[in-house]
Amino acid sequence: MRASALFASAWFAASPAALAVELPQANPVPGGVAIVPLAHAAETAPRVRFGNDRVMVVRHDGRWHAVVGLPLTLATGEHRLSQAGADAVVFAVRPKEYAAQHLTLADKRMVDPTASDLKRIGREQKILQRAFQTWSEASAPPLRFELPARGRLSSPFGLRRFFNNQPRQPHSGLDIAAPSGTPIVAPASGSVIEIGNYFFNGNTVFLDHGQGLVTMYNHLSRINVAKGRRVERGEKIGEVGMTGRVTGPHLHWTVSLNNARVDPVLFLSREALSGVSAAEETSPAEAGNY
Repeated sequence: MRASALFASAWFAASPAALAVELPQANPVPGGVAIVPLAHAAETAPRVRFGNDRVMVVRHDGRWHAVVGLPLTLATGEHRLSQAGADAVVFAVRPKEYAAQHLTLADKRMVDPTASDLKRIGREQKILQRAFQTWSEASAPPLRFELPARGRLSSPFGLRRFFNNQPRQPHSGLDIAAPSGTPIVAPASGSVIEIGNYFFNGNTVFLDHGQGLVTMYNHLSRINVAKGRRVERGEKIGEVGMTGRVTGPHLHWTVSLNNARVDPVLFLSREALSGVSAAEETSPAEAGNY
């Protein structure tokens, strides 16, 4: 994968001593991130929405910018951001074609859940959705991450998924294949907003990084944090496992921005980007993880 990234410095008006923050890589495609300049001269950040969801706003190069997560299902073409008391801002979304991945699962319930399973999945979906919709104020949310686990990047983001030849939801995260028990660390500072065991996701941890930026860690063999705890970059939050719907031990890592699942690679730091090419060295058919 070509890992050329857009790096920039950002300054926030929250204090006289400006904070230098790196923006994520801009890639305005479904499943990507759009960075949209705003015509707003005030010192306080404007409130911006994309559809029904509030959008992250940061100050960059002396100007406010919206950092917008774009859902995988988003249509290409022109879209609009709304601002209270100001005109809508138009930006364009380019097309992107994601590869297909065919996986075979021995546990048929993970492909065709029973009626009892479906009731459980329905209850869990409400919890997961609530976590992804979390919004907390943060003047300088962390926008560059480290990889949360050491291992092979086995399944890239966005793959069109087929389980036992049946189409399912696209791959909304990045898979890191590693032996069970491999430490999983927080890729940036944040707060633990949810933990639990879920039908498809297995043992799971959610971290809130501020302004609608939420990360999720699935299939853990062990959870090392409690709900409500503050964690720092590099702090252990769990261990790699194979709970939930899996074909082997790995971490499924999701990044969500304004309630849109986006490619985690766009948030990787300079150092972490050196490992991104491994994701394309494994073909989608061979990746073998959920």
